[in-house]
Amino acid sequence: MKIGNREFQTKGHTYVMGILNVTPDSFSDGGKWNDRDRALKHVEEMIAEGMDIVDIGGESTRRGYTLLSDEEEIARVVPMIEAVKANFDIPISLDTYKSGVAEAGIRAGADLINDIWGLKYDRHMAEVIAKSGLPCCLMHNRKEPDYTDFIADFLKDMQETIDIAKKAGIADENIILDPGVGFGKTYENNLEIINKLECMHTLGYPILLGTSRKSVIGLTLDLPADQRMEGTVATTVIGVMKGVAFVRVHDVKENYRALKMTEAILGR
Repeated sequence: MKIGNREFQTKGHTYVMGILNVTPDSFSDGGKWNDRDRALKHVEEMIAEGMDIVDIGGESTRRGYTLLSDEEEIARVVPMIEAVKANFDIPISLDTYKSGVAEAGIRAGADLINDIWGLKYDRHMAEVIAKSGLPCCLMHNRKEPDYTDFIADFLKDMQETIDIAKKAGIADENIILDPGVGFGKTYENNLEIINKLECMHTLGYPILLGTSRKSVIGLTLDLPADQRMEGTVATTVIGVMKGVAFVRVHDVKENYRALKMTEAILGR
């Protein structure tokens, strides 16, 4: 898979997507990277620690988050995309589910669109991505965790997202799927999908696992967001063992080291 100017071998290797939130209210690092210079320094540090892609987000998606207008979200992410592009040679993912923001981000230099609603929130999103020719990460999500048979329903939901993408003309080689840990799922659902990630291989696309500092870890370990790094590392190791192509994390150094060790043991 080509993302930006880099080729990713999505079978047999796991890459690190580092998180850069330019938001005042993200659940774990809100307000920390709003300053341009501090944000660029953080990107530089994450690259040195093993980051392969940087994921830039301008709207918090924590529980009870404030919905932003397109204009406000664009004002946050576009200058940061441009600044990262000007200073570093690293693929940039834009975390948005709004087609207007995606269009602005693509013009600014984004290399991948990361949609937490799997093309189901904004009916124009699939068309925008298809027209750009860029790869996308499409996440599983539901408004309510109302499942009859969780895994079967989950796979059906993911297939609906794939169908929307293909109908719009998004190429197979440009699709990554994300199980959506922490979105539209109960605590038990979150643990189950991490444990059964291999079920997603039947869909035929690379998998991105995003669990970093999420509530499933906080609830399991009874820890606040800033103390969930070890729990995140455990999920990264499981993800590598189950064949995910990408892990999306805040703590790049620790997760990268655990990933490399796990791959060595597996003989990759």
